[in-house]
Amino acid sequence: MGLAKKNQSIQDWITQQWVILFGEKIDNSKYNWLLGPFGETHGIGKKFIEQLAKDEKLIIDQESINKGILDSIEHLNLPDNELDKLCPNVIDFYQNTANYNLLLKVKWNPIFKIFGILVKKVFSNRIEQLNVPIQNVEDSSGLTNEIIKLLDSKTNEVKRTIWLRAFKLTGQVVYSGVYETCDLPNGHTCIKAAFPLPNGNATVILSPRVGNNGELILDSSGQKIGDSGFYFLLRDSKGRLWTKFIKSFKDKLVVSSRNDRITAIQTLTLWNLRVLIFEYEIKKTTHNKVSYEKH
Repeated sequence: MGLAKKNQSIQDWITQQWVILFGEKIDNSKYNWLLGPFGETHGIGKKFIEQLAKDEKLIIDQESINKGILDSIEHLNLPDNELDKLCPNVIDFYQNTANYNLLLKVKWNPIFKIFGILVKKVFSNRIEQLNVPIQNVEDSSGLTNEIIKLLDSKTNEVKRTIWLRAFKLTGQVVYSGVYETCDLPNGHTCIKAAFPLPNGNATVILSPRVGNNGELILDSSGQKIGDSGFYFLLRDSKGRLWTKFIKSFKDKLVVSSRNDRITAIQTLTLWNLRVLIFEYEIKKTTHNKVSYEKH
């Protein structure tokens, strides 16, 4: 049996050991579709971006506008009949995400709020990652919305795309995730979002489809390893890789546009019970030309 790395906080060690005990060891040569960057033990947040660039010998693109989660919507490999009916505003949001303002509302299921409080106190505040508001947010709360590209210094090719969101009022990081597409073993193309954690990450793989009204529906409703879904990954004390697929946890995101108003509704469920709902209002803005600043 593997052991989690020493010299880290006890709560991180326990959760990593849980992944080892109840997950399975994987061969990275066969699971390239699942792999993504791991975090360090001393926090994630904005520090992770500089560390990732350094570790992978990449440079940070200083431009802050006209950058998207996807360089092209065609990277999703949607069938032609679905791509044709996908709303142009939704396409623009995914290809030029940084050109939009985000307003957020949060609605918790009271049954799961204690779980959110525990995660926030034990993990989120300390590692600067996954800082979901505990109180229901009825009035829209503004988020910063940065798309940060890491480039090959010789070819200028985009190697990593990071979506960084934080509360404007406090600067507290909500999510710092690495986004890309991946091809599952069955050949289906999905969006993969890897959220770095100490010595590992939490990865959500979302299967895309287009709804009847031109909305983009991203769903992590797989049943087993190799499907879309929620995964924990970690590297143990001997450098071996482990993963735990959380079948009971589902994430569904619907991004739609009506009358030029873009909205996104994200629903998280556990054991088929709603945990919380994020409601985003997405507004295009005129950016001043600014550069990403190191922290």
